[in-house]
Amino acid sequence: MHSYDVVVIGAGAAGLFCAGIAGQAGLRVLVIDHAAKVAEKVRISGGGRCNFTNRDAGPANFLSENPHFCRSALARYTPQDFIALVQRHRIGWHEKHKGQLFCDESSEDIIRLLLRECEAGGVTRWQPCRVAAVRHGSAGFECDTDAGTVRSPRLVVATGGLSIPKIGASDFGHRLARQFGHRIVETRPALVPLTFDGEVWAPFAGLAGVALPVSIRTGQGRTEARFDDDLLFTHRGLSGPAILQISSHWRAGQPLTIDLCPGLDLAQALRHTKPGSRKQLATVLAEHLPQRLADAWLYSLGLGGARPLADTRDRDLATLAQRLQSWQLLPSGTEGYRKAEVTAGGVDTRELSSQTLESRRLPGLHFIGEVVDVTGWLGGYNFQWAWASAAACARALAAAMP
Repeated sequence: MHSYDVVVIGAGAAGLFCAGIAGQAGLRVLVIDHAAKVAEKVRISGGGRCNFTNRDAGPANFLSENPHFCRSALARYTPQDFIALVQRHRIGWHEKHKGQLFCDESSEDIIRLLLRECEAGGVTRWQPCRVAAVRHGSAGFECDTDAGTVRSPRLVVATGGLSIPKIGASDFGHRLARQFGHRIVETRPALVPLTFDGEVWAPFAGLAGVALPVSIRTGQGRTEARFDDDLLFTHRGLSGPAILQISSHWRAGQPLTIDLCPGLDLAQALRHTKPGSRKQLATVLAEHLPQRLADAWLYSLGLGGARPLADTRDRDLATLAQRLQSWQLLPSGTEGYRKAEVTAGGVDTRELSSQTLESRRLPGLHFIGEVVDVTGWLGGYNFQWAWASAAACARALAAAMP
């Protein structure tokens, strides 16, 4: 039987980072993953350049049933800490916008960083290697794997969520948590495109590929969420950063309200242009919206685009502006885990220590990264949670060394 100080299940961002830190602190660490390749979500993220953190990441950028849980880890391992590590590895990076940091070259640079950190800590990696069963007894944890049984006093679950099953995502971590008595906050796809019923979407299906900046909100009162970002029309519904952001907050049955001309009093602008104008209504509207969207919108309202602006009644212009700036839509669903960037929900953090990510139910058992009920905004926040939760866990493991 093999024996290690720590076994980490999951060779993704959080698992590898935790293993590297723990290994460099002197612990004998084994990482096990069922997939043939390491860190596939890192590899495909950010269009292949990995949005590895967000300079402005803080607790307000995360969702959880226990919203204060993430504060401790995020405060003790900041974006600046990871930026410093990236620079030590001589990886070029740039800020795209809104604090989002990307590799200049490739996400492979971040994967190599993680593997080098593990090598520096003498970490052993079994991959691909399936974990068939996990037990806990007086000697700690025993994991039955394709490579044999391994024993360890500490087990770190870094198996990620359910998003993007084609790269190996599974519910293994959630099942393991339940096995040891943990509650799972209901999971759902997050940072995901939204879909609409065919009849509702028929007037807009032909707009696939059209993009524009919007302001979007959902929910009411304390649950209201609002984002200002770009929206993209698709054949089945809506995508783009604004939609991905709002999708994490949206719940079935809730409408969306979209302002297609944010920062503009469209009714006033149309009234101001009207006197003496010889332009067609569609031409004027296209000064504020993409032409295809302007044409489709006028058609859906029964307002001919060829109609001169000067011949359009003020009340029709007011109605047009109101609907464009308070467009209410009821999504029928999402594109699901297949296209979701992350999974909302997961291991209930009220049953974990915010300092160490250790189970309050079973000492020695830790959960880090996406498997827990902490979900970041779009834009590098979820990777920052991976680094921060992994660092908090690894430091705790090192501190517990005999």
